[in-house]
Amino acid sequence: MNPLTNLSVIRRLVQVAAFAFLVYGSVVVGYYTADKLSVAFPALTCAYDMRSADYCTLIPFQHQMAHRVGESISNGTSLLMGLLPVVTTLGTFLLLFVLLNKAFCGWICPLGFFQELLGVIGQKLGLQQRESLAPGIVDRLRPVKWLMLGVLVFSLPLLSGLGFASHDLVGAYCAICPSRIMTTLAVGDTSQLYFDSANPTVMVLSVSADFLFGAMVALGLTTRQPFCRICPLLALHAAFRKVGLARLVKNPSPRCGKCGLCAKACPMDIREIHTTEKQGDITFADCTLCGRCVEFCPDQDVLQLKYATFPVFSASPRYFKQRKQAQKRWESWTLRGWWSRRRSPATERA
Repeated sequence: MNPLTNLSVIRRLVQVAAFAFLVYGSVVVGYYTADKLSVAFPALTCAYDMRSADYCTLIPFQHQMAHRVGESISNGTSLLMGLLPVVTTLGTFLLLFVLLNKAFCGWICPLGFFQELLGVIGQKLGLQQRESLAPGIVDRLRPVKWLMLGVLVFSLPLLSGLGFASHDLVGAYCAICPSRIMTTLAVGDTSQLYFDSANPTVMVLSVSADFLFGAMVALGLTTRQPFCRICPLLALHAAFRKVGLARLVKNPSPRCGKCGLCAKACPMDIREIHTTEKQGDITFADCTLCGRCVEFCPDQDVLQLKYATFPVFSASPRYFKQRKQAQKRWESWTLRGWWSRRRSPATERA
């Protein structure tokens, strides 16, 4: 299969370029320009990374809930003026989000790319890969992203601004975000990997951050997209996914009920891609628009990635056969296998 016709290869090239720009971009565009590009980017990019070219939208949301909304209420000043920055940030987020929808997760997010890279490393090391999580585990994990968004991004910063919670909780989500640690380590800055015992609040936050980052790295070697499943930005995307121009579309076929290859290929274990009989836009809340379900659908045009009304990539039997063979070749090569083959001739000679 020509790699340039392989959607996964194309997506990987886009992810590499996005990672380089978003993590190291200020080196190219300059620090001040980078600071002005957007402070409401729909992907996990980090303000703690001094070489970053953009800021994740979750950062201004937390500070505005604390310093604008919370303090407006506690000080008795205009709530409307307090809400105005939040509305502005949401509007900026939506202006960008409408362009790519949830593809910001599957094609742009540096932390999503990092987790996929961990999966590649684990597979090449010969570690046993967990193909899919059990439906019960997936169902229990799905509400967590909404809790992360509601509690860590909006509620705790608001309570901090109102004076009901510690000031250390103004940036509650940033304090535990694994992207903060990953992106700063990627530029050689180890200052965000720390243990802080100054008070119980920051101690819990720092331990949680280190644990979450370590767990993500360990799980990422054998499990697909472990943190993406609980990411609050995935929840924010889910809330507005119907306004995005990019979307996953299904034209159900009678064969769908007996197949299920699309759900098996999905890195987020969205089994509803297979089971739904809905026709049209089926961009599910957990979908990252990575397109793997379309790649591994064997029936013509049953699944499609569309931009507005225009098909961008459609399922086809021919592509499916080529893609399946390419995947088999890719997965058959591991370091353990290479090392065994390298040692075999020497063993036979002995």
